[in-house]
Amino acid sequence: MVAQKALEQRSNNTCELCTATEKLAVFPVPPTSDLSAQQSILVCHTCLEQIEGNADLDVNHWRCLTDSMWNQEPAVQVMSYRMLHKLSAESWAQDALDMIYMEDNVKTWAEQGIAAAEREGPTRDSNGAELQDGDDVTLIKDLKVKGANFTAKQGTLVRGITLTDNPEHIEGKVNGTRIVLVASYLKKA
Repeated sequence: MVAQKALEQRSNNTCELCTATEKLAVFPVPPTSDLSAQQSILVCHTCLEQIEGNADLDVNHWRCLTDSMWNQEPAVQVMSYRMLHKLSAESWAQDALDMIYMEDNVKTWAEQGIAAAEREGPTRDSNGAELQDGDDVTLIKDLKVKGANFTAKQGTLVRGITLTDNPEHIEGKVNGTRIVLVASYLKKA
């Protein structure tokens, strides 16, 4: 509650991204937040729902980022940068990303959250089937294994795979050697 009071005072009771004044809530900025005012922002319900992925991104709503990206608060800069990154297919958002200035430690914080969000996606095989730890998969093409001096042949069964932090890769044993495989070269057995 102390953070909420500090955020309300800091933001003058407005959303720190779009300046809305109703249905405000504290949002701790991931991937790590100690729930302090320095690592949180005050956002409206509309912004919160879209940040958390509970609502589709409304591109026009996020044009407010061209103002909030200049906020002096690092947590506001971080969320502005992350949302601009999500919207980077829009020319105005890409232009804003090209102009934004952040201290190195603030930019690192912003990019950590982007990387963490990208890792959160499921690992999928070549057919789009979601893979889980312990699944068996089959290679769909010959793969030259770097550093092991052998080629893993198409049709090779890899039993009991392990997922990695990167949703594009899995780990498994081929010819008795534990290797990292690209998920798009596999199909669930």
